[in-house]
Amino acid sequence: MARYEMIEAGIGSTAQADILFELGLMYASGRDCAIDMVAAHKWFNIAAIKGSERAASLRAELAGSMSKVEIARALREAREWMTTH
Repeated sequence: MARYEMIEAGIGSTAQADILFELGLMYASGRDCAIDMVAAHKWFNIAAIKGSERAASLRAELAGSMSKVEIARALREAREWMTTH
């Protein structure tokens, strides 16, 4: 699978945050995929880092229903994604 470079495609940081936020919503709601709270937290976290206040709010709300192990996994996955992208 080819890696899509948003920066090289000329997509600004606000648009990047919106795309990442939508990924979080997709996993949180199960839209076109299985519900996956760890993945949702991961994408909300990355979107929040990119500047999405909505993502930060939903990430915090989601964390309230997750175990510490799930949160740690989501944070680790977000960190790994940020390192490679």
